[in-house]
Amino acid sequence: MSRTRRPRRISRWPAALGVAVATAGLVLVPTGGAVAAPARVLGYVANNGGGVSVFDAATNTVTSTIADPDGNSPYNVGVAFDGTRGYVTNLLDNSLTVIDTPTGTVDANIAVGAHPAGVVVSPDGGHVYVTNYADGTVSVVDVALGATTATIAVGPNADGIAITPNGKTLYVAHDVAGPGTVSVVDTATNLEVAEVATGNTPTAVAVTPDGAKVLVVNKFSDNVAVLATATNTVVGTIPVSFVPHGVAISPDGTRAYVTNSEGDTLSVLDIPAMAPVGSVAMGDRPIGVSLNPDGSRAYVANYNTGTVSVVDTATLATVASIGVGSHPVGVAIHAVPAAPTKLVVAGSATLQLRLAGFAVKGLNAKLTESHTGRAVVGAQVVFTTIKGNPLCSAKTDANGVAKCDAVVPPLVGLSTLLRGYTASFAGTPEYSASTSHGFLRLL
Repeated sequence: MSRTRRPRRISRWPAALGVAVATAGLVLVPTGGAVAAPARVLGYVANNGGGVSVFDAATNTVTSTIADPDGNSPYNVGVAFDGTRGYVTNLLDNSLTVIDTPTGTVDANIAVGAHPAGVVVSPDGGHVYVTNYADGTVSVVDVALGATTATIAVGPNADGIAITPNGKTLYVAHDVAGPGTVSVVDTATNLEVAEVATGNTPTAVAVTPDGAKVLVVNKFSDNVAVLATATNTVVGTIPVSFVPHGVAISPDGTRAYVTNSEGDTLSVLDIPAMAPVGSVAMGDRPIGVSLNPDGSRAYVANYNTGTVSVVDTATLATVASIGVGSHPVGVAIHAVPAAPTKLVVAGSATLQLRLAGFAVKGLNAKLTESHTGRAVVGAQVVFTTIKGNPLCSAKTDANGVAKCDAVVPPLVGLSTLLRGYTASFAGTPEYSASTSHGFLRLL
């Protein structure tokens, strides 16, 4: 018996383009130097209607929206590595937005090819690769230079892109109607070295953590092809539902999660067995999918609903729905470190002798973000002597300044006070710790 396919919805570019989410999109890469262990997990959603929604994965609430005035129609998003740098493809602006994720600020807008779709970063963080749908090319962006330095010809409708863990090979899906292929690109030479037939209209790709397999979403074959990287041959296929789009792989490499844009479901696949496990109902037209760092949650962008569905991967139940922007496409989750801060003592404090000890007046320090210079408001700053004796504490005001006075017992000693004081900010998940030193002027 033949199967009845739901009519395919026709809309603007996002309906025609496939979406690669697993290792593509907004990609976070190292920016150099030591970075403290990440303390928060954030989600990034590229809203094709404008802006990138940022949500806290601990509370499933949107905390901010990042807008690039030079970026039109954000399309893809993803995260990787140390979480300090993000990249967003702008479909209609032919550009790549660069985001400093700890502060949520736009750092640059880099020109790439026509209608950029997928994006992935090299494991060493030195290069970013962007597929250009209308050009049939891949732009190679040098991170240090902040510019496109090479262009790789791969063929029509270059869409989803993934990179092997060793950084040596790219896989690019061609969202072409009919029998389709995936290009294999050598990153050392920036040349296509093979083309593999995978199925009808491949749109998204993802590489397993061990680098042994590539999963290819075939949009109009309603299946996922499993490609062995050792031979670049398809070793099997796994059926899914109507018009699959995005794919994400669990951290242990055993499960894959595939969005079905016309089936309005999320398929769960057993990769070693190459078999379906189950499915979960989603919102209207699910496109992008990403997992949190430990793989316990899957996040699915529902294009027509304007939401992100949160799925418990153990129970395969939807546990939350997050309202985001207009027409969300790509989604990515990552641990993001605290924003570096700078604490500076401003002015001078005075020390007065009293019968019952000492009076210290005018202790103050200003706390700002190191990257942007913006004031950090409402942060607790603690003032102590150089030896650690407590003086006083205060919260930073609208200008990032904390001020307080202290009454110090005589046991602390005049010699200790004359050595100066220390202002300290202990840090939070959003802002890193910092300290500064000042001197007391004896009246």
